This record gives sequence, structure tokens and C-alpha cells, in this order.
Amino acid sequence: MNFKRIREDIDSIRARDPAARSRIEVLLCYPGLHALLFYRVAHAAWGRGWFLLGRCLSHLAKVLTGIEIHPGAMVGRRLFIDHGTGTVIGETAVVGDDVTLYQGVTLGGTSLHKGRRHPTLEDGVIVGAGAQVLGPLTVGAGARIGANAVVLADVPRGVTMVGIPARMVMRRTHQQDREFCAYGLPTEDLPDPVARTVETLRRQICALVERVEQLEGQLGGRQVSAQPRLPRIVAGADEGDENEDVDDETPRTASRGGPN
Repeated sequence: MNFKRIREDIDSIRARDPAARSRIEVLLCYPGLHALLFYRVAHAAWGRGWFLLGRCLSHLAKVLTGIEIHPGAMVGRRLFIDHGTGTVIGETAVVGDDVTLYQGVTLGGTSLHKGRRHPTLEDGVIVGAGAQVLGPLTVGAGARIGANAVVLADVPRGVTMVGIPARMVMRRTHQQDREFCAYGLPTEDLPDPVARTVETLRRQICALVERVEQLEGQLGGRQVSAQPRLPRIVAGADEGDENEDVDDETPRTASRGGPN
């Protein structure tokens, strides 16, 4: 066991979690670190072809920590799984350095073939609680996935994704890439993509209404009718009026009393 690597993991956790007061507290009380230690032993066994032993170790870690990391996954340095309960990392997933995952995150596959079917998270990615990153996609370095988002396509580097399915709401600057965002969300207000779409439609409707009013003003009060006049429908009590109109149009040839 590389104790220097363990100390590096502990220090990275303390840097990203203000609740961590000491190294010994992190070592004894953080299930994300425990799951990572189990994973490294299981991954070493998996690499030597001891597949059953690797799976048994990962299953034991899942029972003890609530975090499932497949021994075949590739996990980089200084991974921080905060809280961690319900987090799942699939067999062909690739996780870069300095990645942060919160509770309920799934790095899952969407197919049954034996090849690459799980996502790749590049360095510095943060995935918020309950987010689902599914399929053989790539999340670019420094990207942020908001809580409960569902990512189904590649994510460019340095962007923030929210929603179901996930949509980009902002792109981070180089300076912001150095800042840590808890749960994958920045402290400033995020633009709502749905509200932004509705606002765009509202502006277009206002522009169309204004244009219609201009065209009506140019007509100068002329009445334009697109429908022909329909004949009057006579029924019920109006039948007498109708008969009277017909009688008026028909020439009278004889009196009602007949010939004298």
C-alpha cells in the first residue's frame, strides 16, 4: 500500500470539504476514502486476472460504504467521493485526476456489448448529487454537472450542465476553472434555459404584434374581408317572412277568389 498516495488523497479531501478537521478524522470517518482504498486493492487483483477476488472486494466495499466502484474501472488520483451513498462507477468508466463525485451519482452504461460503454470524466470534473452520466461519452476537463442532471451526450470542457436531459447553461472562464464549486453549481445565479426560451418567444410575439399594427395602420381604415357573405338562414317563426319575400317576387296572375 502506497502511504504517500493515501496522504495525498486525505489532503485533497480536506481541501475540498470544510467539515474535515483533521487527517485522522478523514481516515476514520469518510466512506469515500474507504471505498477508494478497497478499489485500489480490487483493481490490482483485477489487473492480475483475479477477477473473482476483485469483484468480491468491490462487493465488500459496497456493503461497508454504500459506494460501488467496479474493479475494472480506471480511476485517477485524488478522487473525492463526498458522502457517497448510492454512487456507482461502472466497469469501463474512466475517471481523471481531481474529480469530485457526490452521493447518488451514476457513471453507467447504456448498452450490453463488452466494449466501452461507460463515460469518461476528464480532470477536474465535478458531478453533483443524483446526477446520471450515461453511455460512452466524454465529459471535458473542468466541466460541472448539476445535481440530478442526466447527461446523454459529450460535454465540452469548462461548461456547466443542468436539467433532464442536461443542457449547457454557462461556460466557465479560465479563472473560474480554478474555483471549486460544491455540487457542481457556481455561487452566482444560473440562467434558466427554459425561461430563456420562453422569453425569446415572448419577444418574437411582441415584434409580430407590432408589425401587424403597423400594417393595419397603412391600410387607412379599409375593411378587408376574407370570407364571402353567407345567405340568411330562415327557420321557425321566420318562415312567413320568407314566403312573403317569394310571393313578392312572383307575379300575381289571379285573384284569390278565382274568376268572376
